[in-house]
Amino acid sequence: MADFLTPEKRSALMSKVRGKNTKPEMIVRRSLHAMGVRFRLHAKELPGRPDIVMRPRKAAIFVHGCFWHSHPGCRRCRIPSTNSEFWAEKLERNRSRDQAAIAALEDNGWHVLILWECETRPGPDLDRELSDFLNLACRPPSGPPTLR
Repeated sequence: MADFLTPEKRSALMSKVRGKNTKPEMIVRRSLHAMGVRFRLHAKELPGRPDIVMRPRKAAIFVHGCFWHSHPGCRRCRIPSTNSEFWAEKLERNRSRDQAAIAALEDNGWHVLILWECETRPGPDLDRELSDFLNLACRPPSGPPTLR
């Protein structure tokens, strides 16, 4: 199937795809905020620039789009029929980059959670997943409180 848009219009349309503050990311942030969790956004100095960072817990959350990060088994993750070689290479590079960033974070003692776009519907399932991640994997360091 041929693309029905001109290359200029396709480029303009693709340039509007956001990398930050996406709807799935906002849903996760609202849920964390409702739990009373404080966090920072898009830590540039960390590998992969995680979407949500909780430094005292050394916890990072990535909210991945199913298409852009190739969610295995998801119906939203299909390689387009137009220019499929380009898309296959691009999505593979995204996967490789994600794996390298996650490995680098974990090697430095960070706990990492990947949330997929299709898993970010607001509700008890998302809240439970976030709560489990925060309570089990990311307990704050124990010991006497430190003065800053």
